[in-house]
Amino acid sequence: MHPKALLDVCSELVRLSLKFDHPTDAIVAKFFRDNRGLGPRERATLSGTVYTVLRKKLLFDHFAPSGSGPKERRLAILGFYGPGDFLRSALTDQEKNWLDQCEKINVADLMERHRHNLPEWLVQPLKDQLGDEFWPLAESLNLGAGLDLRVNALNAKRADVQKELAQAGIKAVNTPYSPWGLRIAGKPTLNKLDGFIKGAFEVQDEGSQLLAMLLDAKRGEMVVDFCAGAGGKTLAIGACMRSTGRLYAFDTSPHRLDALKPRLARSGLSNVHPAAIAHERDDRVKRLAGKIDRVLVDAPCSGLGTLRRNPDLKWRQSLGLVAELAVTQAAILQSAARLLKPGGRLVYATCSMLVQENEAIAQAFSEANPDFAPLEAGEVLSGLKVADAAKLCSGGETGQRYLRLWPHRHHTDGFFAAVWQKV
Repeated sequence: MHPKALLDVCSELVRLSLKFDHPTDAIVAKFFRDNRGLGPRERATLSGTVYTVLRKKLLFDHFAPSGSGPKERRLAILGFYGPGDFLRSALTDQEKNWLDQCEKINVADLMERHRHNLPEWLVQPLKDQLGDEFWPLAESLNLGAGLDLRVNALNAKRADVQKELAQAGIKAVNTPYSPWGLRIAGKPTLNKLDGFIKGAFEVQDEGSQLLAMLLDAKRGEMVVDFCAGAGGKTLAIGACMRSTGRLYAFDTSPHRLDALKPRLARSGLSNVHPAAIAHERDDRVKRLAGKIDRVLVDAPCSGLGTLRRNPDLKWRQSLGLVAELAVTQAAILQSAARLLKPGGRLVYATCSMLVQENEAIAQAFSEANPDFAPLEAGEVLSGLKVADAAKLCSGGETGQRYLRLWPHRHHTDGFFAAVWQKV
């Protein structure tokens, strides 16, 4: 496609994405379905541009007014621009001069908002938690994320999957914490590989793998993944159980559970039972009260820990929405806790970086439920031979009460988890 035509298409996709009426990945997927003539390289350029615009929106908003033409075109130019002359041939002389002026600006001299590219309501809570580490975090959120894989321990070994990837020209290194994980740079096509088709590995962030490890589900147990979604953690838990016992995958969205079915078929697991529930007090939940050995509550949350992958979330969320989510999170956790038998384990997790969705929920639950004894997440992970487990945790007298993962520290998405045992 000629650069001028590609820039026009890119400008339209930027315009649609900046409406923020749907998640960006859904907007991009629909756009590609509606424009089937786009090749793989063009799709990569378009999606890369849109995500760059969303990551650096405040900086680009600062540059855009000095340019000419529709704003979405100016933003697309800034997001599209890279080394070489490919883009310049699509620009007017006025646009070339404007881009030259933008390039001369030292971003380090600009206001904070143009450097961190985060909404103001989110900045102070993160600064309060991180202090001087706020800026490394902000930088990491604007860099994007690599790709982590979880090797299916039921039917594959990490070294064998690593070897297969190498034969396909894909370099994979062991993740530093999860014994199941491999990390690869870029976004190579994986779904045609024999190992993927046979269920030897799944795409899953290392942080998400550690959540499944915290549950530490055993052979023959009764286990519930309470907010299973598309089932990434469900599959990891099922592999821990060696496909024995019974693993319920609950979710309020049948559509999300449908996405689990092909993954489940590949995995070789026979102990997983997906079930759509109407709400956290559904009769299916009530019937299992007091019968379950382990429950994972990966609660619906702001998703702000995934900003490396989903930069649109910082523009689509708000303090008001976070407050509403906290009410839901507390209610779900309380209902899920009723499932456990004495001696059972409860794990509450989010992919958020905010205290309101994390420590505040966990502390309130502990105070309201003295029959649930908090466990040290760091000790649990150390017992599972996770290297440097203490570095993954914070809170409590030992600093190991909660799992607390940060993109700039651990090179994972931002995750939180708290663990209890039913007395």
